[in-house]
Amino acid sequence: MLGNFSYSNPTKLFFGQDSLKELHNELPRYGKKVLFVYGGSSIKKSGLYDEIRKILEENGKDVMEDGGVMPNPTVEKLHEGCQRAKAHEADLILAVGGGSVCDYAKAVSVSTHCKEDPWDKYYLRMEDVDNEIIPVGCVLTMVGTGSEMNGGSVITNPRTNQKIGHVFGDKVFPKFSILNPVWTFTLPKYQMVAGFFDIMSHILEQYFTGEDDNTSDYIMGC
Repeated sequence: MLGNFSYSNPTKLFFGQDSLKELHNELPRYGKKVLFVYGGSSIKKSGLYDEIRKILEENGKDVMEDGGVMPNPTVEKLHEGCQRAKAHEADLILAVGGGSVCDYAKAVSVSTHCKEDPWDKYYLRMEDVDNEIIPVGCVLTMVGTGSEMNGGSVITNPRTNQKIGHVFGDKVFPKFSILNPVWTFTLPKYQMVAGFFDIMSHILEQYFTGEDDNTSDYIMGC
């Protein structure tokens, strides 16, 4: 008996080797202008970058790229992303990468139209979003944090030596996420092991933090 609980996850998930084809169905739901967010050169080496650029072109999207998202994305990078999204008048942020890229995309989505300093508003004062949110879609290349299907976003401020996460509400969850396990095959063994420990660490931290996430407890007990 699992007890009583309420569970909501508004992210639409597409899983499997053919899941990238679903981009053709999802992209028409949004406007023409896309901010294409990714990390380093790995998606170019794997060929995923070219596949996604082709799909974006076939759907008539006007694309601005925002590459170079680092692990533990910084406030400075967040400000850069907001400038790009605002200048491009982005209708959708498409994040291709691991948890940090997804985290960063969500931070940009809530911060681009924020009239205050997003670091102060969202990460220090932990206030709710009261401005326009740019929708986010994710194409995942590494497992670990679950950022592709949650409202969390972690940003680092090297100047103050702070790394802070904010769990936003349902409206900030990615609208869709595409998960093809084949894209993880090229990861080094060390990265895969790190991902496994990342998953376990998040599960354990939820279990030991008290009664704030009973749903995770129930799922772990199944």
